[in-house]
Amino acid sequence: MAILRFTLKCVLWSITLGSPIFAGWWLYQDSQSASVSWLTDTVKTGSIEITVPATGTLEPSNYVDVGAQVSGQIKTLHVSEGDVVKKGQLLAEIDATVFETEVKRSRASLLSQKAQRDQLVAQLELAESQLERDRRLNARGAVSDDSLKQSETDIVVQRAKLAATEAELQVDEAALEQDLITLSYSQIYAPMDGTITSVEVRVGQTLNASQSAPTLMTISDLSHMTLRANVSEADIQRLSPDMPVRFSTLGNPNDFFYSSLEKVLPTPLVNNDVVLYQVLIKVDNEAGHLMDGMSTQVFFIEAQAKDVLTIPLAAISERPRGTVAFIPGPDSGSRATTPVKVGLKNRTQVEIVSGLSLNDSVIVGRENGASSEKSISLTGSSSSRGPMGGRRGF
Repeated sequence: MAILRFTLKCVLWSITLGSPIFAGWWLYQDSQSASVSWLTDTVKTGSIEITVPATGTLEPSNYVDVGAQVSGQIKTLHVSEGDVVKKGQLLAEIDATVFETEVKRSRASLLSQKAQRDQLVAQLELAESQLERDRRLNARGAVSDDSLKQSETDIVVQRAKLAATEAELQVDEAALEQDLITLSYSQIYAPMDGTITSVEVRVGQTLNASQSAPTLMTISDLSHMTLRANVSEADIQRLSPDMPVRFSTLGNPNDFFYSSLEKVLPTPLVNNDVVLYQVLIKVDNEAGHLMDGMSTQVFFIEAQAKDVLTIPLAAISERPRGTVAFIPGPDSGSRATTPVKVGLKNRTQVEIVSGLSLNDSVIVGRENGASSEKSISLTGSSSSRGPMGGRRGF
């Protein structure tokens, strides 16, 4: 019983002494709240997006490495890096002295075979005339059967020689055609329209095409580009085909280009245990503002809303009974809350569906920056923020 009485006395003394102290603290906090200076903003009309950020590099959608099919010394270069060329335009010439000599030799051999053919044709005609005469004489007994048989054999031999010569003539014609083709390879023509993006050889340089075709230059079609973006494995599931894309170059971050997602490559890139997936985006570059190798900041637009009411994300808080917005109170320096319905949210802004009107004022914080309130984060989870002042809080 003594212990119970002692406990009751302690409780009574705590209430008696603590009540004035608590009341004083309450009044002090209320006076402090009345003197708080708030940072405010207004409800505006604008656009809001939820994006997946990434970085990427631009490259030509179509390019070709122009090579040489024959060995030899570079005689002339008709283009230089940066030149715009058309399909079929002469780009370079390889010294063709050896190939021209081969063409002359093949033509001479072909002429020789044609002369042999003409000789055999004349001999065949003579043998046929001789055979016809021997047949008439043999019928009168003036020529023996052996002589007639020899004349017939001569006809067969002459026809065989003529056939062999005709075959050799075709071989020489094919050899001449091959030598002419080889000669044509000494002149390098553009296989497509485009821009010379690199030149790998110089005049006087000797090319060796025995093992593989050496590359002379690269032609790229810069009117159509491919943006190769690297996306984190944590975000790759948020992407979908034909998703809108906005990007800018590092040199001009405020000038945006728009396109759509073409495909996600299945094989990842792993660098220092960081897994990235490559995403390809087709980009029209008819204006020529984009160049090969440019670095870009890419935003895949997951959701967007245009011409809607927006306020800063710091001006709202998620409560068990719903979302509220912080607004100035009726008294000077006071504040209040009003229920709102929100739509899209990103890192800095939130869409207001209902509860506020255009140009309404909202509180985004205190001027001293102190904060411990819980506000909605980008993903909808709560994050710790400082109190916006006053004992009543939010």
